[in-house]
Amino acid sequence: MTTTLGVKLNDDTRTRLKSLASKKNRTSHWLMREAIEEYLNKQELYEKEKDEDLEDYEEYLQTGEYIDNQSVIQWLTALSEGKFTPWDK
Repeated sequence: MTTTLGVKLNDDTRTRLKSLASKKNRTSHWLMREAIEEYLNKQELYEKEKDEDLEDYEEYLQTGEYIDNQSVIQWLTALSEGKFTPWDK
């Protein structure tokens, strides 16, 4: 199912949109749909990662457990040398 929504654009933005659509041999409508889809994907990923970070922070507040700097450096050094080991808290 699809729904039609109206978007008000200033003249400059509309001109830019039409110009880019022409260069890409696409419609302005197609560009707007693609832009909205890309924006939503990025924002949803951001919110997911933010939620995961908040969960990790809450866990830290409850347990006090953390990963020390030396362990992170050793793990990253091994990665840079091509030795992949899964991260283990």
